[in-house]
Amino acid sequence: MYQALYRKWRPRTFDDVVGQGHITETLKRQVREGRLSHAYLFTGTRGTGKTSCAKILARAVNCEHPVEGNPCNDCAACKGIEDGSVMEVLELDAASNNGVDQVRALRDEAVYSPAAVRKRVYIVDEVHMLTTAAFNALLKILEEPPEHLMFILATTELHKVPATIKSRCQQFAFKRISPLEIAGRLKYVAGEEGISLTSEGAALLARLADGGMRDALSLLDQCATGSTGSQLGETEILNALGLAGNVETAALMGEIAGRNAAAALERLDRLYAAGKDVGSLLGELASLTRDLLVRRTAPQGGAGLMTGGYDEQTLRGLDQALAPARLAQVLGRLQEVSANLGRSANRRVDAELCLIRLCDESLDDSVAGLNARVARLEELAVGGGLAGPSVNAPAPKAPRPAPKAAEPVPDQEEPPPWDMEPPPLPEEEPPAPAPVPARTEQKPAPAPSAAPRQAAQVGDFWPGMVDGLRGRVPMGEYSFLSNPAMVKGTIDGPLLTLWAQSDFVKSMISKPGILATVEKAAKLLPGGPYRVVVTVGTAPAPAAPAPESHDKLDDLLALGEQFGDIITEE
Repeated sequence: MYQALYRKWRPRTFDDVVGQGHITETLKRQVREGRLSHAYLFTGTRGTGKTSCAKILARAVNCEHPVEGNPCNDCAACKGIEDGSVMEVLELDAASNNGVDQVRALRDEAVYSPAAVRKRVYIVDEVHMLTTAAFNALLKILEEPPEHLMFILATTELHKVPATIKSRCQQFAFKRISPLEIAGRLKYVAGEEGISLTSEGAALLARLADGGMRDALSLLDQCATGSTGSQLGETEILNALGLAGNVETAALMGEIAGRNAAAALERLDRLYAAGKDVGSLLGELASLTRDLLVRRTAPQGGAGLMTGGYDEQTLRGLDQALAPARLAQVLGRLQEVSANLGRSANRRVDAELCLIRLCDESLDDSVAGLNARVARLEELAVGGGLAGPSVNAPAPKAPRPAPKAAEPVPDQEEPPPWDMEPPPLPEEEPPAPAPVPARTEQKPAPAPSAAPRQAAQVGDFWPGMVDGLRGRVPMGEYSFLSNPAMVKGTIDGPLLTLWAQSDFVKSMISKPGILATVEKAAKLLPGGPYRVVVTVGTAPAPAAPAPESHDKLDDLLALGEQFGDIITEE
């Protein structure tokens, strides 16, 4: 008969217990030196080893041949306690035996000396479930028990245990097991069971277990049964546990990052129609936001703090699109709305209003919303975005500057529609010479040639091209294109290469409609048309401009000769 992994691999000695060395070493020393207490209280979260340590301690105090404080598990007492044939060691569930009558029966039975072992041991699990009358009935025998009696109480809710009980016990607090220790134990168990578990898969299961070894072994058991592949990695675990649907949550977070409220509402409507609870959806968004905030705050040591529901590629693409101030604003809003959903008259409307406010920080009048708007302005200032149009406002037309007499500037015209050929540049008329005072050796500087201006347009084309894409591509994709830290365009021969910061950004801007629009815009560039390709990487640094071969001293000499001729004619 198949036995679950968490039962098959339950620790049988103190040395087998993972992550609780501060407790197991103390208990081993007490057993070895014979300085045992009459009552112990084990506290901590689920699956951290409370009941396992209680059973090991019960065998160790009755073992005929203990080994450095550990039970030998071979003598008659150890085998009898382990298989349940020794009636003097009894495990009780306080959830089903919480009445005063059951405690009185236990108290009356406890006064008799054991026949098969040295000590009568009562393991009371979930002791906080006892009633007040039952606790009062337990007080006297717990304070002054017979020499042959030992109580081991275990609970996950210490605050529900009366202080009178705590003061009569030695209390040991079991902590959550670290993901590194859980992953190491999972690798060992998987190797013994013939399961091909990768290191990445073990780390993911350790994060999902939330500090509980029993949960980790149960998840490994489920994934090993539900996986069809020969190797158990991150993808197989997510599919087996049903967490692959988190891609919808990640896509919704991407639309929030891109401030695309329309797409976010459409996705919420689709998930709601498919039976998704809005409270669960907001909770998943809050969990994802928390992971992103931890990555931005602690990029080096925060891997062990992840919830584990999202792959590294998704997190890497999203945490660069959201600043820490914006993440804090999003998380605070999600937490507030989730807490109030229970009293809401229309949960769906509250969720929709929450998404709209998350997509537009200006609608959030809280302090976190103000911080997010300030952080947005700082990003625009650092990236040069304040000189151009803002993300949420239409691009204003720049006024046409008046030409100067000594340095003519070509007029700035609006670009023509992309389905029309660009008109030829107008010929520039030379300005009239300024009146020259007598005995002056200066004359107007020649107008700049067209070749350097055209080269400058090609070399610095991307910011202006992104401004022209506004309104022609969806706002979600435009937020990636307009962010120089996420997307940068370069020209190399007939290719216009869009350098994406990550695979997630590449997937957002590689849609056929987006590429077709960018190719239309590229026809306006000198030397076009260009073929648009998208790749992941960092844009190469622009080549340094060639030194100016024209000697400006010759221009000054020519000006002197020209003015000399004018003076001679006069």
